Amino acid sequence: MKPSPEARLASRRAFSGRVVSVDVDTVRAPDQSTIELEIIRHPGAAAVVPILGDPADPDPLVLMLRQYRYAAGGTLWEIPAGVLQRGEEPLACARRELAEETGARAEHLEHLTTVFTTPGFTDERIHLFWATGITVGEATHEPDEFIEVRAEKLSSVLEMIRRGDVADAKTVAALLYVAGFRLNK
Repeated sequence: MKPSPEARLASRRAFSGRVVSVDVDTVRAPDQSTIELEIIRHPGAAAVVPILGDPADPDPLVLMLRQYRYAAGGTLWEIPAGVLQRGEEPLACARRELAEETGARAEHLEHLTTVFTTPGFTDERIHLFWATGITVGEATHEPDEFIEVRAEKLSSVLEMIRRGDVADAKTVAALLYVAGFRLNK
């Protein structure tokens, strides 16, 4: 879903960075008024829930990351994820990030859903996947990634979500999706 081209009356680039850009768009609102919006442009991302062992297990192990996030003021529990490279398909990104961040390879990756992260100010979408048939290997973290990889029972991770210990939106959405729609079919 993209904004209708007739809604945008003008756009100017206010900032261009390594990952995001900021545009100031003049937009025709639904009530026909004219408003100015600051929009963060993002290339999109992919995230993956890696399930260890048999996906028919009602309480499988999930590979989780404890990752330092400066913007969040510390570490967060997350699933592997990363930004789409120019021209990269979401499935390829999910495979790449799984390998880089956990060292794991997946025999099967399946698309779950695609979500907007914060549609009030960014066009970023994250494509959510789950992975099965996992073979664990050596992670190759980027220099700016500080990651601890841990295998946790899904029931434990769901309890962490309930308590608020897992607060990363993509992680919460993907894990609840897997628990509600994939493992309990």
